[in-house]
Amino acid sequence: MNLIEQFLASGTYAVAGASTRREKYGNKVFRALLASGRQAYPLNPAQDEIEGHRAFATIADLPVVPDALSIITPPPVTRSVVADAIAAGVKHIWMQPGAEDEQASASARQAGINVIDDGSCILVLLART
Repeated sequence: MNLIEQFLASGTYAVAGASTRREKYGNKVFRALLASGRQAYPLNPAQDEIEGHRAFATIADLPVVPDALSIITPPPVTRSVVADAIAAGVKHIWMQPGAEDEQASASARQAGINVIDDGSCILVLLART
């Protein structure tokens, strides 16, 4: 099973950079995960609710440690989110196009996390499933 298949086979997901604005990719990724029947949690410290789901400020605030994390944030924020993911024990990280950060990727891989940071977009893959 390749990294993308492992990510998509996860039981729980979090979306860092989830947004209340439906045209934003963070919102689209969150909705796509929900629409595919996956258990997903939105991460956004500036929001209380996204698409009818309680939003959480950080991974540590979630009721469970997600198996997988999709990141749609600017690279400097990605570094912080990945540090939180490492501390929490997340197993899979997918940095969406534009969120990639070499330092964060290296740290996550060093911690044994499966990292997707090759420009692949989860929305494209979910559309195929």
